Amino acid sequence: MDKYLTVPCEEKVIRDLHSGDYVYITGTIYTARDAAHKRMYEALKQGESLPFDVKDNMIYYMGPSPAREGRPIGSAGPTTASRMDKYAPSLLELGLKGMIGKGKRSDAVKQAIVHNKAVYFAAVGGAGALLSKSIIKSTVVAYEDLGTEAVRKLEVKDFPVIVVIDAEGNDLYESAVESYKED
Repeated sequence: MDKYLTVPCEEKVIRDLHSGDYVYITGTIYTARDAAHKRMYEALKQGESLPFDVKDNMIYYMGPSPAREGRPIGSAGPTTASRMDKYAPSLLELGLKGMIGKGKRSDAVKQAIVHNKAVYFAAVGGAGALLSKSIIKSTVVAYEDLGTEAVRKLEVKDFPVIVVIDAEGNDLYESAVESYKED
């Protein structure tokens, strides 16, 4: 089922999403990969604030390529989400409502998604050039020294994703495999 979501968003909106739903996101999302997550995690451990308010927001695990002339960003494909699994539960506890990446998540992340009523989306790997067409604006907001791994604020319109793990813990990667098993 196709759904449209505006971010930032509240828990009640997230609860209406189900594993397997196609979702088109409009609004503000933030990018962060390994190095940025490590810095944010260390900042939290030291009692410092994060470079953006994660409450009701979403993080896209992406490292973009340089922008082409006339475009706000280059290719913008997802990276493997499991690399951020060590850090995700802490961010979910702070009110993060969604994560976008590719690949499976750990049991600890799944439990944190359910506990905090959040969602994990997949963006199609290998489709970074197409995904970038949904990005209207890109601004570095923190850790500029990290280059492509800097935290960026993205303004998106109808950014296409699929719900993999919903707020109830239903996991598309598991249910899809089950549907193809022989009796």
